[in-house]
Formats: sequence, C-alpha cells, structure tokens
Amino acid sequence: MKKALRILGIVSIVVLIIFAISASMNTKPSNADKVWDEKTTVGNIDAKNYFIIYSDLVCPYCIAFENAIVEHEDEFKKYLEENDILYEVRISDFLYEYGETNPINSRYSAVATYCAKNEDKFWDYYNLAVTSVWNDYFKKSGKSAVAGMSKLDKDYWINIGKKVGLGEQFENCVINDEPLAEIKENAAKTAKLANGMPYFKLNSYTSSGFDLSWGWEYVQMYFRAGLES
Repeated sequence: MKKALRILGIVSIVVLIIFAISASMNTKPSNADKVWDEKTTVGNIDAKNYFIIYSDLVCPYCIAFENAIVEHEDEFKKYLEENDILYEVRISDFLYEYGETNPINSRYSAVATYCAKNEDKFWDYYNLAVTSVWNDYFKKSGKSAVAGMSKLDKDYWINIGKKVGLGEQFENCVINDEPLAEIKENAAKTAKLANGMPYFKLNSYTSSGFDLSWGWEYVQMYFRAGLES
C-alpha cells in the first residue's frame, strides 16, 4: 500500500512538472516584457496588437512616416484605441553607427531625444523634432538634405528642447552625451533586428522604407497590414 502511494506521489509530481513546463512554453511574453522603454510607447500596454518602428531622426524616410502621424495625431491616437494597438518608437543613432555616410547629427538627435525621454518629455520632444526636421530640411530638399544637416551642431537639438520647456539639465545632458551608452546599445540591437530605415514590426508583419511623397493614408496601409497579419 505504501509503495503504491509513493508511486502515485511520484507520478503526480512528474505530471505537475510537465504541466508547469508546458504552461510556461505556451505563455506569451507580455508587451511590457518586450518594450525597450515604456516612455516611448503610446496606447494600451496590454493591447492585443503591438507595433514597433525603428527610426533615426536624420533618416528622411523615417521622418516622412513620422511626420504623417504627427500631422494626424488625433486620428492616430483614435486609430490605436479603436484597433487596440500599442505603438512603440525605437530611436537610436543607427545611421551614425552603421550608415554609409555616418552623419553626426544622427548621434546628436538621438542624444537629445534620450535626454528629453529621461525627463519624461519624450513625446513632446519627438513630435516637435519630427516636425522641425521635416519642415526645415526634408520637405523641400528630400533625402539630399542629410548632407546639409552635417553643418548643424548640438544647438539645433537643444533649441527644440527649449521650445518644449526643457532647461539646463537637458542642455547639460546633450552637451555631455550622457545617454550615449544606452543609445549605442540600442543601435547594436537595431542592427540585429532591423533591415533598413525605417523598419517596421507590426505584429508578425515586417517591412522597411517609406516614400517621401506618401502621407497618412499610406501609414494606415502599413497598419492594416499589421492588423491583418
């Protein structure tokens, strides 16, 4: 009788272990476990759909996509809510680290954006930076504007911060490249995960690139492809 009970106990333990392993293998990681930084997300963190853009603020095609969203911000937020989407922006100095021409303003822009993020001003800074870069450079000159941006110094990015209420702490952060280690780490991760700039991961749908002449309707086409995936 005791032997039978021992066998039954062992079998029960084995069954529980197998069940626990199976359950852990079938449990999907939450969105919160996957995001790089919740400060760069918009939408419900527990949303059914999870969209990511890998971007660089001196990438003309990235800015074209992002400016279309900024110009339709209310529609964009409504779209996320209606379709239960968490949207994450992953900025780095990818073009400086891995691009062909290594534009230094790729690094300057990333540093300033991270400094703003660390003061909980990511979206204020990012939206104004997108609008500024688009209107000052890419809207008129297209991709050739990247060369013209080589003349910019950190003051351009600092002044954007001032316009959204960031002060001396932000300025010192930019001047001293304080978030550089995090930026370089994220650029390295981007190099492993992304194929081109901008790069999109919309649920299981992935794509890269965006035309400078495209607008909000093309953004929605990308989003629909992600929802349908």
